[in-house]
Amino acid sequence: MLFFLDQISELRCGWNKKPLSEDIFHRLCKRRRITVVEMPLRTNGFYYCVKGRHYIAIDSKLKRIEKLFVMFHEFGHYLMHAPDTGTTANFHGVGTRTRKEREADAFALCALIPKHWIEGRSAEELHEEEGLPVNMLKERREIYEMYRI
Repeated sequence: MLFFLDQISELRCGWNKKPLSEDIFHRLCKRRRITVVEMPLRTNGFYYCVKGRHYIAIDSKLKRIEKLFVMFHEFGHYLMHAPDTGTTANFHGVGTRTRKEREADAFALCALIPKHWIEGRSAEELHEEEGLPVNMLKERREIYEMYRI
């Protein structure tokens, strides 16, 4: 994850400094020429690349916070795991939690829960004040303790 921090900082979107919004996600995708499709899916979302073109599909039935998490998770796959050539696909929540899945999760959690929130407020406060799920807060705390990001 630390290897990608320079690449992430080039986004200039406030990653890990403020909670990122759906609007910011769409602006990032537009800048990177990623086509985003929202529709009913059997999985939460996926990133795929075909013939050098990048796509993110998001399940339109997701609730707000889960949708934001999946959006930034899939963008994390694009940013950290996009192939130079060929075809690839990464599906959120399908299969085992590989290194790539953990990295995409970490990217998304830092996009939604900035470092200063973790340093300055308890999980209970963040759950009550921001409506964040407890499991997301627990994972975000673990990322902070492991990498100090």
